[in-house]
Amino acid sequence: MLKSKTFVKKTRSGGVMKVVREHYLRDDIWCGSEVCTECKQESTVLQKDACMESSLCSYPHYLVPDTNVVLHQIDILEDPVICNVIILQTVLQEVRHRSAPVYKRLKDIIHEKEKRFYTFTNEHHRDTFIEREPGESANDRNDRAIRVAVKWYSQHLKTFESDTDGLKVVLLTNDQGNKQKAQDNGLLVYKCEEYVKSLIANPELVDRLALSSDDKNEITSSKVLFPEHLPLSRIQTGIKSSSFLQGTFRASRDNYLEATVFVQGEGEDSTEVLIQGLQNLNRAVHQDVVAVQLLPRSEWVAPSSVVLQDEGTAKDDEDAEEEEGKVTAVEAARKPTGKVVGIIKRNWRPFCGMLNVSQIKESTRHLFTPADRRIPRIRIETRQASTLSGQRIMVAIDGWPKDSRYPNGHFVRSLGGAGEKDTEEEVLLLEHDVPHQAFSQAVLSFLPKMPWAITPEDMMKREDLRPLTVCSVDPPGCTDIDDALHCRELENGNLEVGVHIADVSHFIRPGNALDKEAANRGTTVYLCGKRIDMVPELLSSNLCSLRSNVDRLAFSCIWEINHKAEILKTRFTKSVINSKVSALTLSSLEVRFHMDSETHDPIDLQTKELMETNSMVEEFMLLANISVAQKIYDEFSECALLRKHPAPPPSNYDILIKAAKSKVKIHTDSAKALADSLDAAKVDGFPYFNTLLRILATRCMMQAVYFCSGMDSDFHHYGLASPIYTHFTSPIRRYADIIVHRLLAVAIGADTTYPDLMDKHKQSALCNNLNYRHKMSQYAQRASVAFHTQLFFKSRGILNEEGFVLFVRKNAIIVLIPKFGLEGTVFFDSKDKVSPNIVFEEEGPTLSVEQHKFHIFDKVKVTISLDDSNIQHQKIRMALIEPVIPGVSVPAPDTERPAKKQKLDH
Repeated sequence: MLKSKTFVKKTRSGGVMKVVREHYLRDDIWCGSEVCTECKQESTVLQKDACMESSLCSYPHYLVPDTNVVLHQIDILEDPVICNVIILQTVLQEVRHRSAPVYKRLKDIIHEKEKRFYTFTNEHHRDTFIEREPGESANDRNDRAIRVAVKWYSQHLKTFESDTDGLKVVLLTNDQGNKQKAQDNGLLVYKCEEYVKSLIANPELVDRLALSSDDKNEITSSKVLFPEHLPLSRIQTGIKSSSFLQGTFRASRDNYLEATVFVQGEGEDSTEVLIQGLQNLNRAVHQDVVAVQLLPRSEWVAPSSVVLQDEGTAKDDEDAEEEEGKVTAVEAARKPTGKVVGIIKRNWRPFCGMLNVSQIKESTRHLFTPADRRIPRIRIETRQASTLSGQRIMVAIDGWPKDSRYPNGHFVRSLGGAGEKDTEEEVLLLEHDVPHQAFSQAVLSFLPKMPWAITPEDMMKREDLRPLTVCSVDPPGCTDIDDALHCRELENGNLEVGVHIADVSHFIRPGNALDKEAANRGTTVYLCGKRIDMVPELLSSNLCSLRSNVDRLAFSCIWEINHKAEILKTRFTKSVINSKVSALTLSSLEVRFHMDSETHDPIDLQTKELMETNSMVEEFMLLANISVAQKIYDEFSECALLRKHPAPPPSNYDILIKAAKSKVKIHTDSAKALADSLDAAKVDGFPYFNTLLRILATRCMMQAVYFCSGMDSDFHHYGLASPIYTHFTSPIRRYADIIVHRLLAVAIGADTTYPDLMDKHKQSALCNNLNYRHKMSQYAQRASVAFHTQLFFKSRGILNEEGFVLFVRKNAIIVLIPKFGLEGTVFFDSKDKVSPNIVFEEEGPTLSVEQHKFHIFDKVKVTISLDDSNIQHQKIRMALIEPVIPGVSVPAPDTERPAKKQKLDH
């Protein structure tokens, strides 16, 4: 059956266009229930005995949540106790339109067989499709469509009443109007909260209820603390007229009364607006997209130098006002200052942290402190406070009324005991948004069937390079080997050098579930003692890994070079190789932990130097990346995926030049000039000077990013002094390399193209995700090193170590401990005792503490210990031993706590 809808639409040029929309209706759409004998169903989802023990519904029943219940109560729907649920097409479409994260979570639930969530296509069913009536809003029409579908289901299942034990259909809605109309239609309907509170088997599920607008009024004061947010229509008008600016809200880590709003402009015209004070922050949360209004220039201020964290006991809402004005500005340049007038898009996610149990006896209202200092505390209701105390938990924000000091939220789930290794690892993965769930069956279904072997068809399309002496260079224990090398002398006296990269794109085809998952993950994340793979282990550690003495598919970049290392020819080919040897022992500058073989706790910590073999491999990998970048850009000038590294602004180098000037001269006119002056920077009797200088130089650099060649004109890679660059050499662990392989394969006629590969806008959106995932994986890796360092010092007690001053601040020095590759801060001001006489001089920079002057690169001796007084934010504490400054230096302990004697896990 075909329904058509005709309407006229104005075109941009002012003309009128007739639009006809066709809508197909069918009478053969399945209901999905086991009890049904009418629908011709291939498989059923909804059970005959759909029993969820409820004091309201003592009979078997199916649940039909409306759109708002799905959007706001997704944590409830994910719970294992909730099953046999009908998700209407109307609801699915609305959720998709209104929240991509909730839509993804809902789709994941639908794919879980044991949850028994059935999608019913009510918009195409002859008996459940309805037209929108004249004057009816889209929202009211959708509510009516949901009620019509529930009524149809109820009547449809009634025809099989003799086979069921009183099976019924229950509509869940929090909309009072919708509920009343459903009751008037004779439907069984409850508020989500009513239904959840009636569940006998799972009373703690109540804690996961998101607060409805009715509930929010119950736990807030009558005093208005914040200005009203402007409606979206006013905001859009204001942005068009330039009276408001739109940007991303970035809360300060150090000062909860301060934030900046990053306003994206054209090219280099982006600006940052400073926001200070609770009322001006106006309930914005880190990463929200907000509208800001600039204050008059006379009210512009400088960023605060005060470290002000929202810690200690919970404050009543009335105390909030008193804290305004405690922010003091340093003598610095004033910045454009503004206030948040409205929220354009909330970017809330579930947050990890810990519960601050209320001191009021038997209270169910408590404050939750997120692990991320940029997120405000959240007020939640829970009856499990005593159980959750000392646990890491997840909490979601439901809303932030204008009369509440803190946002309101609800408990999502417990992660485990705070400080436990597995729990803290889970927290750091969640907080850095690292996808780490097990690969789904849909993803695994696209893996090759085992046993796998290279077929004759594969060999026909590839060069057989198995006779070559190919080897790989990786640390022992490395299982995801994606690169190998060969070098041989040619008859003409020149050398042939080949870089062979695992051909991952042979196994991962565009657009399937495996490809989408790899694109979303973006990168493999390496934590201490653990790896979160971008692709399933069958590929990463087996079929794609270029292990020795097995045939493997590769993508090869081969050069002919003369003995001056000048490139004469370059060619690319899909190949088959057989690596003759792998797993050469290497070291890196990174921190290395030696783990205990039983507990897997770190028992030794050290850094090692690079060996020349590393440099050799690195040089050829860089050369392959440059050669491939040029090839794909020559072939596809609009859609090549490249990597650039912007040159830092000259002012970034001020600290480096100042630090070095008393000992050597540093030139920063170009990357080459900097590299040459760093190579030459040596000081007799100070072997560590060059390393310190390079660490400082690295801090001056900008972030390297992926981009699409058709969307940018600046390709230069500053750090490598190369006019063009990409990533080709690590497709097992970087999705960017897979795209580059596909582009190169099309360029040499080894594979076919597909629409998304040639779409520069889609490539650019992909690059944005890859840049985000890469950045978050780096942060997660650093957090993992920091946590394992804390574990190490927890077992070792207080240690005395030699270090060097890396930075000089107004009230502290940043010290680097070379032995551990560890940085820490030695503070000279103190809350509990009289602070010493401190003078900071910008020129130098130097810090005078009493009679002693500290400069960058000065040698010092410090005690290192773990401060675990705040279990959620444990940190390494450093205190000065040498030079001895009266009233500041800490006497060295008589005895150090001995380390436990444990075996090293080799």
